[in-house]
Amino acid sequence: MNICLISQNASPGLTIFRKDFIRYLIDQGHQVYAFAIDYTVVSREIVSEFGAIPMDYSLNKSGLNIFADLNDTWLLSKQLKKIQPDIVFSFFIKPSVYGTLAAKLAKVPRRIAMLEGAGYMYTPSKNKLSFKKIILQYAHGLLISMGYAFADKVLFLNPDDPVDLTKKSFINSKKFKVIGPIGLELSSYPYTEVVITKPIRFIFIARILAEKGIYEYLAAAQIVKLKYPDTEFVILGGLDSDNPSALSKEQLTLAISEGLVSYLGHVSNVSEWLAKSHVFVLPSYREGFPRSTQEAMAIGRAVITTNVPGCRETVQDGINGFLIPLFDVEIMAEKMIYFIEHPEEIVRMGNESYSTALKKFDVSKINPVLEELIVGGES
Repeated sequence: MNICLISQNASPGLTIFRKDFIRYLIDQGHQVYAFAIDYTVVSREIVSEFGAIPMDYSLNKSGLNIFADLNDTWLLSKQLKKIQPDIVFSFFIKPSVYGTLAAKLAKVPRRIAMLEGAGYMYTPSKNKLSFKKIILQYAHGLLISMGYAFADKVLFLNPDDPVDLTKKSFINSKKFKVIGPIGLELSSYPYTEVVITKPIRFIFIARILAEKGIYEYLAAAQIVKLKYPDTEFVILGGLDSDNPSALSKEQLTLAISEGLVSYLGHVSNVSEWLAKSHVFVLPSYREGFPRSTQEAMAIGRAVITTNVPGCRETVQDGINGFLIPLFDVEIMAEKMIYFIEHPEEIVRMGNESYSTALKKFDVSKINPVLEELIVGGES
């Protein structure tokens, strides 16, 4: 079959998140066209090496000009007509809507949309829900009502997202299916027995944004260091100076100069840093199904994360880590101190994480199920 994947970005959307699935589809004999709005020479080469055909298209990933978006949708539909695919599989918030609509205009026989997270408008903040977010929720509800009306199936990674979206839209929920994690190539994140040596090292891997819980992580680190000053706190992830919720370079520099954290930025050896750490921490405000937590669990690390959509699906409280209340710095610090004072629990919960990863995150088990959903083998 000819299958078009319509992503937002080439990296990480295609080069990381869809890498294993693209390769699987190619191995099954499908022809894959991989659409993205921001190909570079490097990302185009990577996708080509997977066996897919890189395709450029235009869509403003954050713009609110519906007329410009509809024009881009029309242009995309013309590209699809030339390819004449059997299936269009669109993912990320805007591509899942406009990609599905473009596929309908191009008379593509089967159209699958996947929402990997509800996005900014459904992410809570410490302040009261803003009028802007309320308007965005209803505007998004109208858009997905329009786009998903033409989808044969709409896939979600966690059970909360479809519930929240139906409150602000008119989607036929019979099309919905919660599929859980996209999964990992587990051999890329090999289990590594945790070695309990002092000091204990906590690691945070995410974009350095407020909604990822970076401020709470830093505040908890300050509390812990008052009692256990040698404890190490590592941060991996990029600064996003254009994002209004990002930690500023000055704030990060201060945290480093005070000895509060070590910052590595973007690294190519994430698995090695996870293996050198004791506990993974993601105090995010909302997720689809966080890949970084899956990676940490595959390596065999205990997890501290928030009891919010997406994150709560990764942890059984007290079994492979702790679920903590959103924004609660004191509880986060308390759980960190628990691990410092009970290092045997790091080992026990880390092994439970690994067991869960084997059962739930193995991409070799997930990809055949996803392919079946996309090609129409399962209703």
